[in-house]
Amino acid sequence: MELEALLVHFFGSEDPSRLTEAEFDRALEKLKIAFGVEREPGRKFALWTLLHAFDLAPLPADAFAEEPQLKAAAEDYLSAAFRLERFGEGDD
Repeated sequence: MELEALLVHFFGSEDPSRLTEAEFDRALEKLKIAFGVEREPGRKFALWTLLHAFDLAPLPADAFAEEPQLKAAAEDYLSAAFRLERFGEGDD
């Protein structure tokens, strides 16, 4: 899944910042529902990472309780994101 395609699918735009608050909230609700019902592992992980970008992703243990490989991948993703955030702070 490509990020741009996900953004257009859920937000109707590649730039969610252009939406009204109500439109943005509806799009996030659609995204959360899609994550909840998705069964294909790769798609579910992609939706989870998009939720994480909006600070709405459930913890990996909750999101992927029955999928240990995805849980481990999500934990690795969070670890990498934390390192990028921590080391990127001094780049101003």
